[in-house]
Amino acid sequence: MKINYSYLPRQFKNTGSLWKKLKKFVSTGDFTLGKELKIFEKNFAKLIGVKYAIGVNSGTDALKLALKAIGVKPGDEVITAANTFVATVGAIEEIGAKIKFVDCDDTFCIDTSLIEKNISKKTKAIVPVHYTGNMPNMKKLKTISKKYKIPIIEDACQSILGEYDKKKSGTWGEASAFSFHPLKNINVWSDGGMVVTNSKKIFDKISLLRNHGLIDRDTVKILGYNSRLDTFQAVVGNWLLPKAKSIAEKRIKNAKYFDREFSKIHQVTIPPRLSNVKHVYHLYIIFVKNRDRLYKHCLKKGIEVKIHYPTPIYRQTPFLKRGLKKGMFPVTDEHTKKIISFPCDQHLLPKEKKYIVNIVRNFYRAK
Repeated sequence: MKINYSYLPRQFKNTGSLWKKLKKFVSTGDFTLGKELKIFEKNFAKLIGVKYAIGVNSGTDALKLALKAIGVKPGDEVITAANTFVATVGAIEEIGAKIKFVDCDDTFCIDTSLIEKNISKKTKAIVPVHYTGNMPNMKKLKTISKKYKIPIIEDACQSILGEYDKKKSGTWGEASAFSFHPLKNINVWSDGGMVVTNSKKIFDKISLLRNHGLIDRDTVKILGYNSRLDTFQAVVGNWLLPKAKSIAEKRIKNAKYFDREFSKIHQVTIPPRLSNVKHVYHLYIIFVKNRDRLYKHCLKKGIEVKIHYPTPIYRQTPFLKRGLKKGMFPVTDEHTKKIISFPCDQHLLPKEKKYIVNIVRNFYRAK
């Protein structure tokens, strides 16, 4: 049996109704900041439960523009997780800010107990990463934010409809970034992103920043960027968005099945599943023994597994000359030895889930 990690061929297999919408849209010529984008922004804001949503060209730019909008400047420090994807740090670096890494815990999210000791006079933002579709202790983070008057910008790119204490991801910070990259839970046919906020001031600033700083066609208020979400992609987003809740629930259901079955294998450890967190499983990651051998075995048996990520971002080439060394973030480092990611998408069939479990179980039985 072949089980692909990418579910895109299945997700966009039956798209007759979408093609009709796209053909109708193309005839309008409404390609830039068009009507369909405004509809998508309104619907996404409603889905998350915020006042404003601004479509931009990627989740990376969503982070970058959110940080710019709250006034983060070159030389300022921004705290984020040591185990995140490069996009998080790339957004911080692009505006000239300095990254202050903090270790994660076994939920794969930033360890909030380590944040305060990493705050300095230069700290101007905290960027928690809702990695895998999970969320860190947002109540504690909010307390820290208020105590030190340091704003939170959520990297919620992997956590559409995730929740902490029944409060959605994207609603805790001054602004939050989401991604519609093709492999995200809600996706379009190219890169795409969204900034959400309840602040009219931030909304107005990002609306300028994403469109060259233009008030109108002939009036430049500030120097901004070309970072608009294509209206074409918003048509795709509007077609898929009504399925958002169903997608999240199916992923949660699949993860519960895997947790139950994998927990019966003593060489497998399930990460903490906190009762007050709604984890939407953009990634399904577990800890396993003999990880590298299991990884190769699964690939041989047709299961496209992944490792997110074999080398943490703080040990990648751009950071080698910054005094960061292996061992500085021990939990992040330890994870790289024993994590493995399995397909968990909403299109998995029951027989495919059973096959995955059986392949893992039989691998360990043979030891």
